[in-house]
Amino acid sequence: MRAIGSHHSAAAQSTTWLTPPHILDALGGWQSFDLDPCAAPEPRPWPTARRMNALADGDGLMLEWDGRVLLNPPYTSAEIGRWLEKLADHGCGTALVFARTETDAMHRFIWQRASGLLFLRGRLHFHFADGRRAKANAGAPSVLCAYGQDDMDRLAASELDGAFVPLRLARFVLIPGLSQSWAEAMRDWLARQSGPVSVSDAYRFFARHPKARANPNWRAKVRQKLAEVGDRVARDRYQPRLV
Repeated sequence: MRAIGSHHSAAAQSTTWLTPPHILDALGGWQSFDLDPCAAPEPRPWPTARRMNALADGDGLMLEWDGRVLLNPPYTSAEIGRWLEKLADHGCGTALVFARTETDAMHRFIWQRASGLLFLRGRLHFHFADGRRAKANAGAPSVLCAYGQDDMDRLAASELDGAFVPLRLARFVLIPGLSQSWAEAMRDWLARQSGPVSVSDAYRFFARHPKARANPNWRAKVRQKLAEVGDRVARDRYQPRLV
């Protein structure tokens, strides 16, 4: 079994291929992932999760998956569905696969069960086992598939070049979000938080808000309204303003 993120190229070579580090960084860094069940074999030029299972160490499908999962599944048609099904059942993590939207696995375990997608612009350049970037691209476009609200929020706020497609929109995004002012939307969001929030928290939330999609300068608007309707309690931390 070969995985595009660690063991497989578009030309089906036997060389090990590593996920580009900028993808990991954009999704929160390797420390934000609890498990990579299809990690590259050691030695690795960089980690991909707190817990890494190389295919040579045992079948990652047999592991108990805990926490947030980074999945670069084997790309053979006979295997990819099993991995995506397990991530869909687990419900917390992000998968990197080719954007082959017509396949059975894509329909059953991504379109029907993922929370959100980011279709990456262009074709990725993966890396050799020693960390060098491959000159040739992967040979096909890629898509990041988020499972769970947190991973969908991270994907929406990642700033990776591509098109974000939410598949599981919250009710408040579909209805009140269409008519609220920025201040009202920010005030309502702050009121639902259990404690102080950061600007990054606000970015992740509002990245998929209808107002953000209609405003190319939405990040500046988020900073402005957060300071306007919230009280600063620490560096980059705000809570609802007491009236």
